[in-house]
Amino acid sequence: MSGVRPGGVEPRLESVAPALPGRPWIAQDWRDVVFVHWRVDVSAVAPLLPAGTRPDTLGLDGTDDGVTTWVGLIAFSFEDTRFPPLAVPDALGTFVELNVRVYTVDERGRRGVVFLSLDAGRLAPTVGARVLTGLPYHWARAERRVGDDRVAYAMRRHGTQLRSVLDVRVGEAVEEPGALDTFLTARWGMHVRRGGVTRFWPNEHEAWPLHRASVEVLRDDLVGAAGLPRSLTSLPPDSVLYSPGVTTRFGAGRR
Repeated sequence: MSGVRPGGVEPRLESVAPALPGRPWIAQDWRDVVFVHWRVDVSAVAPLLPAGTRPDTLGLDGTDDGVTTWVGLIAFSFEDTRFPPLAVPDALGTFVELNVRVYTVDERGRRGVVFLSLDAGRLAPTVGARVLTGLPYHWARAERRVGDDRVAYAMRRHGTQLRSVLDVRVGEAVEEPGALDTFLTARWGMHVRRGGVTRFWPNEHEAWPLHRASVEVLRDDLVGAAGLPRSLTSLPPDSVLYSPGVTTRFGAGRR
């Protein structure tokens, strides 16, 4: 991304990441990624955001209507985690995650995501991520099943009755991602509030190889538990995408 528009807002996100400002501190492979999204009014998201950020907006037609933002339920497998140049054993660095995220822009015009919850299938990474970054991670029993053109995830958060079951059918490849496809997937950082300060953690990876997908089964408690309308996941999603995955690298958080 280059330049900043008047008012401090950067141009629309591109499918190719800007280079990290400095060396990455962690790298991971994200595999069999399922993106399920619903349109919502900004009023449903704004109260949940950290100070210094606001909802990023884009309408279903790919133009900015100023009032439509998005809620994502994202499921994938973490694999081959490493803290360059050190690798992490599979017993710690490979696990399934489901997260609930929304889309933000900060006072400096940096576009990213805010994670309202992240449920991971291993305890040590869950605790480590909470301690190192302040992200709202939860330990869960989570699994992935892959077969032919189907990808399925199931999760239950330990110590609660919260569950999520997501099964999608993978369709045709997206040869030319539209503005909305890019908006929902090519997010080059996250906004995290910790110790009274909101920081932006940048990331980079290759352009997402995307496929259209359709939901076969969806039963979810996570979106409602994160403070969003509980009826949302009973509605048909407005966008469903699948990617075989990318290798991503994160830089250190900065104000």
